[in-house]
Amino acid sequence: MAGNSQRRGAVRKKGKGNTAGSGGRVRRGLEGKGPTPRAEDRVYHKAHRTKKAAEKRAASSQRRTPKATGAEWIVGRNPVLESLLAEIPIRAAYVAEGLERDDRLREIFKFTADNGISMLQVTRAELDRMTGGAVHQGVALRLPEFTYAHPEELLDSIIAGDSPGLVVALDSITDPRNLGAIVRSAAAFGAEGVIIPERRSAQMTAAAWKTSAGAAARLPIARATNLNRTLAAYAKAGFTIVGLAGEEDSTDISEVAGLDGPVVLVVGSEGDGLARLVREHCDVLASIPIAVEVESLNAGVAAGIALYEVSRHRS
Repeated sequence: MAGNSQRRGAVRKKGKGNTAGSGGRVRRGLEGKGPTPRAEDRVYHKAHRTKKAAEKRAASSQRRTPKATGAEWIVGRNPVLESLLAEIPIRAAYVAEGLERDDRLREIFKFTADNGISMLQVTRAELDRMTGGAVHQGVALRLPEFTYAHPEELLDSIIAGDSPGLVVALDSITDPRNLGAIVRSAAAFGAEGVIIPERRSAQMTAAAWKTSAGAAARLPIARATNLNRTLAAYAKAGFTIVGLAGEEDSTDISEVAGLDGPVVLVVGSEGDGLARLVREHCDVLASIPIAVEVESLNAGVAAGIALYEVSRHRS
């Protein structure tokens, strides 16, 4: 027993004196470092490399097949063919794999081939995802983002030119087809541009492009952050601001003075007409005589008639 006691004492003595310990350095070094990181978060681990590769593939897939945002897309065989024939600008054309061909699809393929437009083939699931689940019938067109002019740039270009100056400004026109029709009429009757508000207004969507019959590609369309300030700037530059309205005390459009000079023709919505502040910025409120049985004209039709009257005075 004494021998065992001596050996135990020798062991303790050896541990204290002859064996080098950490002195608590390892324990203190681990304090505050938190839990061990997951394998995919450690840059030297295979799981991390696998995770990064998957993220790269996902990002690449999103670049190739971006998700749709409503008006940027035209879907369906009839709308796609009509848009191609109307020469609407196209960013990309897509066709789903394994489609059963009909006359419309053959016409689409012929038009794109004749005009050098590439049809990108994707799976039906990819086309579903890109178009947000729309009924695309296997074909879709993605439109480029429309480039708007600035109202001041439009004003500067008109002042620098030789024409008297004719601009159409729209107040609360929310139907893109009305916008497209007005753009078409503006181009037909010699206007230099169209101004639309940035908010509470139709924008140059696929429907507006198609209704304009290509005029949107030839006529500057400016977007104003504040329509009233823009009208004030044009008035200061010498433009007569003519607002279309249907009140009894408004002036017949054919009798408005100054139509042969610089004019901004302001068109309001069919239902609400011109906003109060917009009216206050108009030099004259003009009307189009119509039969008493008809309450009002469509905004696109009214704009076309008024623009014709302006062009008649100038000729």
